[in-house]
Amino acid sequence: MQGKLIVFEGVEGGGKTTQMQRIQVWLQTLTNAPVVMTREPGGTLFGQELRRLLLEYQGEEPLQDRAELLMYAADRAQHIEGFLKPLLDQGTIILCDRYTDSTIAYQGYGRGLDLSLIDQLNQIATNGLESDLTLWLDVDVELGLARTRARGKLDRMEQATLEFHQRVQQGFKQLAETYPERIIPINGRLNVDEVTEKIQFILKNKLIEWGLIID
Repeated sequence: MQGKLIVFEGVEGGGKTTQMQRIQVWLQTLTNAPVVMTREPGGTLFGQELRRLLLEYQGEEPLQDRAELLMYAADRAQHIEGFLKPLLDQGTIILCDRYTDSTIAYQGYGRGLDLSLIDQLNQIATNGLESDLTLWLDVDVELGLARTRARGKLDRMEQATLEFHQRVQQGFKQLAETYPERIIPINGRLNVDEVTEKIQFILKNKLIEWGLIID
């Protein structure tokens, strides 16, 4: 594949959306490759329906943890085959809000589901497609949740307990320690401009390494 998949990860309120929007504009000034943004769940029309169920469902019957896991896997399989792979084949740089590490952190560490089962499902859903680079916006859970509350209405995941989100944060920390060649931590507690500058520094070096810009 000629394109690159760059994933933004982190707990709620980490600033992923803001940074992706800034980085998309910046990247378009550095390279001739098309740059697009997407997200999981919800990167396809089918995925948007799953996202609504996953994040807005308020029915009397609780959504079971394994059912939630399988819905995320279905969203990912659709996203990869119907959106990511075709664009990567065309040489597109894709900025993706969440990917496989979120499933491990949220459903594995957060929900306590079996990590080997999640790994198997991720392999099935991705068909082997890994991110070329993952940027983990590392922010204190309390700060992130305060940011989400300030935005107004909370979705189903944001409404989870503080302890749940602390387990999720621990999951991201463990993943970053396990896969340092792929996952780069970014201090999300800095102000927005400082975070952007750090991401730009990392990405510029990566783009040179990948041959997408000439230093």
